[in-house]
Amino acid sequence: MDARQRRCREKFLRYFPQGFHDPKYLDWERDYKWEAHERWEATLGPAEFDRLLGEGEYAEIALRAVRLESATNLLFSFEKMALRDAVKPPDGSRCFAEGLHDLAYRNGDASAGGRARFERFADTLAALPRKQTRVHTWPLQTVFGFLARPRTEIFLKPMVTRAAARAYGFDFRYESRPNWGTYASLLEFGQLLERDLADLRPRDMIDIQSFIWLLGSSEYDGSEGDDDEDAE
Repeated sequence: MDARQRRCREKFLRYFPQGFHDPKYLDWERDYKWEAHERWEATLGPAEFDRLLGEGEYAEIALRAVRLESATNLLFSFEKMALRDAVKPPDGSRCFAEGLHDLAYRNGDASAGGRARFERFADTLAALPRKQTRVHTWPLQTVFGFLARPRTEIFLKPMVTRAAARAYGFDFRYESRPNWGTYASLLEFGQLLERDLADLRPRDMIDIQSFIWLLGSSEYDGSEGDDDEDAE
């Protein structure tokens, strides 16, 4: 571990001395994200999702997904609005519901994170009706995989993640348009952090994403900020 990585680790431990199991960490960063995953399992778990899809309840699926995300602070308000607008028309709700099911439950992809699932969901978001703001942003591309599969999928806030990668000395291969190469680079960063922080006992990508957030967000110690450019 080099000096930059040690400084990042020390910064995290200044806020949360017991690492990923610190009570303050659980309160500030982890619990609400894990609770959102548990709500996903309760309302859009595989059996329930299959039932709703089989009955053509596309609008209900979209409504549940929007409500689940709304309970977190992961998206900007304009992204939340863009998604709500996009899934209101019947063709939008059907497109989104089918794409979301594929993202969450389709099997057979070889890589952790699933390139085929990722790219199909990118096509889904790009095809949704657009009222004002575009729907296909990095946060919208990654938030639902993160809620459904937090053990293998990670959430991407562009400015925060780039700032964290610079602080850690990781060569994050970022492009503003959602694409598999950037997401694969983020998964690589996450795997590096899992190894480097193993003694702090991270449980899943919620912990890794929270570490990245602490390194890059202006909420912690005057680091580079998070603003509307984060929706690139």
